[in-house]
Formats: sequence, C-alpha cells, structure tokens
Amino acid sequence: MEKVNVHSVPVEHRRSPGGRFELRRQNVSLALGGIKDTGPWGGGHPFDVELVTLPPGKANFPLHAHAAQTEYYLIISGRGRLIGEGTEEVIGAGDHVICHPGEVHQIIADEGGEALVYYVLADHHRADVISYPRSGRKMLKPEYRVVQVSDADYYEGEE
Repeated sequence: MEKVNVHSVPVEHRRSPGGRFELRRQNVSLALGGIKDTGPWGGGHPFDVELVTLPPGKANFPLHAHAAQTEYYLIISGRGRLIGEGTEEVIGAGDHVICHPGEVHQIIADEGGEALVYYVLADHHRADVISYPRSGRKMLKPEYRVVQVSDADYYEGEE
C-alpha cells in the first residue's frame, strides 16, 4: 500500500508559447510509485490521477479526442467551460464529467474569476492516438510524436 498527501506532490507548470494554454498539475499517480504512461502490464497503475489548476481564462489543452483513453474529471473549485464538438457546458465545483474514447473535449477556466481546480483520472492503454480536429494533427502515445496525416491507399508502398 502506498500513501501520499497532494500537498507534497511536485507541481509541473506547462504553458504554450503563445500563452493560450496553461496549467499546473500534480501527478499523484507518479508520486504513488506509478510509471508514466505505463499500466499494469509494465508495472504501473491501471489509471493515472492528476490534480490540475487552470488559471483564469486559460485552456488546459487544444481541443482533442483520444482513440483509446477514457478521462474522468471531478471539479473541485472555480468555474469554467467544457468544450465538445459543437457543444459547450458550464462546469463548476461538484461537477463530474466523463469523456469516452472518440469524444472531443477541452476545458477552459472562466475569465476574471478564480482558478479552475479539478482532478482528472485516466485509464492506461499500451497506445493511444490523440486527434486535434482544428489542426488535423494527431499525437501518438507513448512516443509523444505529433504528426500530420494524409490519406493513402492501403497497399501503397507495400508491394
């Protein structure tokens, strides 16, 4: 059994070059002995847990969808918006949200208010493809490579 208090978990600060995306996150799973992006097959936990703080007016990540991963959000404090494909929901303290594979999502903290604080729990898969509908790019996990994808014939270059 492992135990950790979130106040002792290191804070990672991420900010995009233009400043639209910014968050502080504490990876509770790693503090409990988990292995980044590795589930039980490699000695890691079956899911990842992070405490995330979004400054007012900031988005967590670009609008995206996971091919394999499910993400569950528990909003602790603050207010914001959950953006989906053609949808927008107000979120605040006490709200629970689940994003299944294939569901486009993004979280944005309200402007001028307090920070939006939430836990995210995500299940682990050996691989995932994250799609970004606004740019058409994809990110491959666990390689963490962002790529542009173009259509090709299935057998092209194979014969």
